[in-house]
Amino acid sequence: QVQLVESGGGLVQAGGSLKLSCTVSGGTFSSYVMGWFRQAPGKEREFVAAISRRGGNTPYADSVKGRFTISKDNAKNTVYLQMNSLKPEDTAVYYCAADRDSSAAGMAAGKNDYWGQGTQVTVSS
Repeated sequence: QVQLVESGGGLVQAGGSLKLSCTVSGGTFSSYVMGWFRQAPGKEREFVAAISRRGGNTPYADSVKGRFTISKDNAKNTVYLQMNSLKPEDTAVYYCAADRDSSAAGMAAGKNDYWGQGTQVTVSS
């Protein structure tokens, strides 16, 4: 059974940084396209970033371009989301997702095979 476990969330002041991690177990990490999504209170879940199997394609939501960076370490079965210059509007529960068949761009549709339980990110003003 494939499991995704996120970590690294927390409370940070505006302008600060956080690095989220998502470790995958029970599957073949290198065969998955990986992505990050977020859901703020009262809002729908939205795409944040994705990374292709080999790491060469990394689409981002316009709202995070230039501030967030997605990366992966196949040896550690882990995908990361480095978040810099955080804003209060980045406050949300952040979810990791994995997909066996999608492209990196296709992850944005949100119809992915596996999901983590989420980690809370709170940015204070």
